[in-house]
Amino acid sequence: MKIDGNAIRPGMVIEHQNRLWRATKIQHTQPGKGGAYLQVELKDIRDGTKLNEAVGVDLGPFLQDGMNVKIESFEDEPLGVELPQHVTLEIAEADAVVKGQTASSSYKPAVLENGVKVLVPPHIGAGTRIVVDTRDISYVERAKD
Repeated sequence: MKIDGNAIRPGMVIEHQNRLWRATKIQHTQPGKGGAYLQVELKDIRDGTKLNEAVGVDLGPFLQDGMNVKIESFEDEPLGVELPQHVTLEIAEADAVVKGQTASSSYKPAVLENGVKVLVPPHIGAGTRIVVDTRDISYVERAKD
């Protein structure tokens, strides 16, 4: 049975690389730059060796009606989906600007309409439509529509 990487919890036993592993530590990381990932520490049930794996971000929230995507497959089995490099979404929530934080390199956290967190420049507020890079879940520019 296949499970979503986000469903892995400490104590679970999973089959990976034809071996049985127990998840010992789980850490969800969303760096300021780059895509979010899940770091999972696995311990082999039989010989006790450890393995750390990073599970990539779930791109499901970025799928939109009518979007053209590429589906990777092997022998008619779908393996993955490649989304367009950029998608346009609306900011649902954005933190207030901190006074004095006007440097061009300063960013503030915001939540997109699909629930994904992203860092945006201080001038971007709730209700603003922005372009997001789906490769690393980063702000590109204010939408021109």
